[in-house]
Amino acid sequence: MQLEVGPDPAEVGRARRWARSRLAGSGIGDDEPLADTLVLIISELVTNAVVHTGCPAVLRMLFAAGGGVRVEVADASDRPPRPRHADGDDTNGRGLELVDGLADRWGWQPEGAGKSIWCEVDRVSVAPSRGQGVVLPGRVHC
Repeated sequence: MQLEVGPDPAEVGRARRWARSRLAGSGIGDDEPLADTLVLIISELVTNAVVHTGCPAVLRMLFAAGGGVRVEVADASDRPPRPRHADGDDTNGRGLELVDGLADRWGWQPEGAGKSIWCEVDRVSVAPSRGQGVVLPGRVHC
């Protein structure tokens, strides 16, 4: 599944809505923490692509058999992603740091004349212990 995103910050909201509808269609409910995690990651990656490159981007979501999700955002810029560390009151500069804290894996690779930034979030279930079941949301390290 993929969505073409124009080089306009207003497109980030459209990407979030598209992602929520695709997640629901794959069986990941809007009330699951995993859905919120994935939508936040998508928001950050699409924002980075649109704001830092000024180019159109393509958002892809791939669903694994075990319930994990891979998110990819490809753009036409060949510049690698540059994680930054935001100071106290900075209003930006936390995107990749946030993705790194939420994803299980992340990275980037050249794609055509540009690049693709990807991350994966596992849907992990912990076996019930003493009659209690716990479902943990995935962590994404991008």
